[in-house]
Amino acid sequence: MKPQWQEHRLQTALGSVFVRCAGAGPVILFWPSLLMDGSMWMGVAERLLARFCVVLIDSPGHGRSEPLSAPFSFDECAHCIVSILDALAIERAHFVGNSWGAMIGGTFAARYPDRIGAAILMNGTASACGARQRLEFRMLILTGRLLRGVRGPLRKRATAAFLGPTSLRTRPQVVGSVAAALKRVDFRSARWAIESVVVSRPDQASLFRGIRSPVMVVAGVEDATFPNAETRAMADAIPASTFVLIDGSAHLTGLECPEKSAELIESFIRAHD
Repeated sequence: MKPQWQEHRLQTALGSVFVRCAGAGPVILFWPSLLMDGSMWMGVAERLLARFCVVLIDSPGHGRSEPLSAPFSFDECAHCIVSILDALAIERAHFVGNSWGAMIGGTFAARYPDRIGAAILMNGTASACGARQRLEFRMLILTGRLLRGVRGPLRKRATAAFLGPTSLRTRPQVVGSVAAALKRVDFRSARWAIESVVVSRPDQASLFRGIRSPVMVVAGVEDATFPNAETRAMADAIPASTFVLIDGSAHLTGLECPEKSAELIESFIRAHD
């Protein structure tokens, strides 16, 4: 039987944010990667709904959330999570985030320890953007503005950043899902997220050293966006965190390997709930 999703538009400091909720039990919030929306977690969510209440977030400026018109800070993203919890009358929730979601999941855990249970942070980093990546993404922003969307060379670059050889070779449905998500992107809005999440992102290592929540950091072995050493450094900055490598996965572990991701999420939450 298909899950009955409840849809909400919730006001936050970063505009109206679209979320969908289903299931019953301990609450898990899911925040996607840059240029993806909450649907990237659907395969994971469907495996958890029998035992958890799942909240899938279309991050600010993406999916069915209100478009962005200015840059933002990671602290504003963390406060956005608090606004979602308050609007849904949820005192405390577990959190799962990929890339952008992993970075601000760490911010949320550090800033609001009383609102978070366990955190599963996938394919993220605690470091500031390096000079080479900053230049590369500024060029990508310019290209996207000229093309008025994630098209042509920009779509090819984004797909290569998201997916590794295993998914490109053996998971056509994942490749199709990424292509569909990129086609839906409103680049006039997403460019502000790219600027804020990649080009201007802060070094959060010192902030993360204050996290006291149970955290599992996950890295896809084939991730070309954040090499495994960089994600491991993120884990090293978080006291007592667990670090896990996933074979056959690149930058979108939840989308590429939903069964394995769901198993990891559930077992970690059960161990620390």
